Amino acid sequence: MAPGEKIKAKIKKNLPVRGPQAPTIKDLMHWYCMNTNTHGCRRIVVSRGRLRRLLWILFTLTAVALILWQCALLVFSFYTVSVSIKVHFQKLDFPAVTICNINPYKYSAVSDLLTDLDSETKQALLSLYGVKDFPEGKAQKRREARSMRSTWEGSPPRFLNLIPLLVFNENEKGKATDFFTGRKRKISGKIIHKASNVMHVHESKKLVGFQLCSNDTSDCATYTFSSGINAIQEWYKLHYMNIMAQVPVEKKINMSYSAEELLVTCFFDGMSCDARNFTLFHHPMYGNCYTFNNRENATILSTSMGGSEYGLQVILYINEDEYNPFLVSSTGAKVLIHQQNEYPFIEDVGTEIETAMSTSIGMHLTESFKLSEPYSQCTEDGGDVPITNIYNAAYSLQICLYSCFQMKMVEKCGCAQYSQPLPPAANYCNYQQHPNWMYCYYQLYQAFVREELGCQSVCKQACSFKEWTLTTSLAQWPSEASEKWLLNVLTWDQGQQINKKLNKTDLAKLLIFYKDLNQRSIMESPANSIEMLLSNFGGQLGLWMSCSVVCVIEIIEVFFIDFFSIIARHQWQKAKDWWTRRRAPPSPETHSRHQGQDNPALDTDDDLPTFTSAMRLPPAPEATVPGTPPPRYNTLRLDSAFSSQLTDTQLTNES
Repeated sequence: MAPGEKIKAKIKKNLPVRGPQAPTIKDLMHWYCMNTNTHGCRRIVVSRGRLRRLLWILFTLTAVALILWQCALLVFSFYTVSVSIKVHFQKLDFPAVTICNINPYKYSAVSDLLTDLDSETKQALLSLYGVKDFPEGKAQKRREARSMRSTWEGSPPRFLNLIPLLVFNENEKGKATDFFTGRKRKISGKIIHKASNVMHVHESKKLVGFQLCSNDTSDCATYTFSSGINAIQEWYKLHYMNIMAQVPVEKKINMSYSAEELLVTCFFDGMSCDARNFTLFHHPMYGNCYTFNNRENATILSTSMGGSEYGLQVILYINEDEYNPFLVSSTGAKVLIHQQNEYPFIEDVGTEIETAMSTSIGMHLTESFKLSEPYSQCTEDGGDVPITNIYNAAYSLQICLYSCFQMKMVEKCGCAQYSQPLPPAANYCNYQQHPNWMYCYYQLYQAFVREELGCQSVCKQACSFKEWTLTTSLAQWPSEASEKWLLNVLTWDQGQQINKKLNKTDLAKLLIFYKDLNQRSIMESPANSIEMLLSNFGGQLGLWMSCSVVCVIEIIEVFFIDFFSIIARHQWQKAKDWWTRRRAPPSPETHSRHQGQDNPALDTDDDLPTFTSAMRLPPAPEATVPGTPPPRYNTLRLDSAFSSQLTDTQLTNES
């Protein structure tokens, strides 16, 4: 090593090194506390006395804890949202309107498929309530050819054997009476009441229900209803879905109502319209439905004014004589207002309108826009939801839930439920191919309601959607003064579509319109911005620690850069020393030196020992080495000497 480098090394070893080049973390912390602008850390170091130092430590830690708490609250408030409402007055697009007859198919067209089921249903009502007189329409009277008793006695009931109807008496615990045989049968398994979760037999009064079992009949469940009418209608609906699931869609469309039959008159925005303005939509449970202003139209219609005169006005022909008495118990139509790209869930959120009445529906449009993550769990288009959309429509929470249930139905039961669209490569459930589909469906539906299938946790709400707030009013229609001539005119206009004289109980008038053209937009926006967040952070740091942004940068530099650099440097030096010791072979000089007696005087010099250095003794521990006396600076003053000499020299030259 050169002499100059040796001197630098000794100076660096003796002088204290501060700041980022400190050799240990303790020295770094001491340097930081002495030089930082945060007064609490400095007071910890310079305070005298243990009690005072302990108090300053407690004060500083308390201030740091308060800063962390306040900053956490600021971060949480930053991710909250506020709602802003805007009201626009402009020309609005008219929504899509889907209209369905409550009765899905004309009874005269499906009577051949439902003859045996209707006969057994009538016999069940006769056995339960003693009802003998059933209201018959003209079409029903024409097709009735044999008596109910002869049908019952000629062949055993197929549907009652497949799903037996049972009557439970409160005095007979664990037993029920079979509708068909009249015998008592012991009920095993759980009893599920449709109005509650699980109900024991002895706690109920006279209930009606039916029993569903799996293939091996070892696992059964009995479903009871408070009303026998509800039980029989549910029993009838199960068999009805099984029968209609095997009918091709083209045939079912022909058995339902055409647009010309359903729509008697039509007006929109003060102008005439007809069946060509409606698009066919076949629903499994409501038959042929028709959508006005659908997305398949070339242009979406809009309204220029608010009020009933500028909306949609239609008169519907209900045809009560063709109603199925066991499937539906009310008369009228169902109406749903929705977006053009939405699927019309008519059975869930549809509005019912009654016959011989004028139903006016006023609308207010509200658009909602929600913020996605991290503010909420909504989805933009359903692309991030792991559920296949089996509907040919835009994503919605309802579509996701039904799609999830239908996919679970296909997975666990091997077939699809009739009231929902078919998934790819799946078939609707029926007795012939899936004998126990009803039991599987009920079990799966109970699990879906209890949120055991995981659909509710996976499906998300849409971030943006439109909602129409409806206000419904009713008026008797037509009036007594105009009833006669109005019905005659409508009968003449319909011509051969109905083949009979119209009655007011067969008609329903519907008006759908915007009450005004005020459109409300509800948009979520963050309650705090980045600027407010930084400002609040600065206020908390200044209040509790008298810090600024520079202090924060200083803390980051010391605790996150210098701190870890010291640790890394020590670890690197250890690894380097270990590698050097491993690679270097042991020398004989070192071995002999360690065996002898070391001379401390030789440890301070890297040169080879000489006789003089070997005989040099180490200084005493407390001996003071005399220092060099300061120089006499007066001897260095040469001005007078040079000036006198200069004068003498000049005189000599002159002489």
